[in-house]
Amino acid sequence: MHYLLFYDYVHDYMQRREEFRAEHLALAWKAQERGELVLAGVVADPIDGAVLFFRADSPQPIEAFVASDPYVRNGLVTRWRIRPWNTVVGDEACAPARIA
Repeated sequence: MHYLLFYDYVHDYMQRREEFRAEHLALAWKAQERGELVLAGVVADPIDGAVLFFRADSPQPIEAFVASDPYVRNGLVTRWRIRPWNTVVGDEACAPARIA
């Protein structure tokens, strides 16, 4: 199953992130190495949040990621939400839908 994790950031996120960035990126790369995190990054213009794309059997690994994330623990994330993503097109789609 695919999941999207959405983060909303504080207005001064860019000024505050440096202190926590190395720990945040290490957490993200470890999740990627386990095959859970596929892609992640901030949304720009303005930089006010991020989207993280996970592949997992349930939301539990994503919830564990959020609980461990220094951005969340230190108040840089004002809101987060996990949404199941029913992918239907692409080589990695979890429910491919082709029209003959």
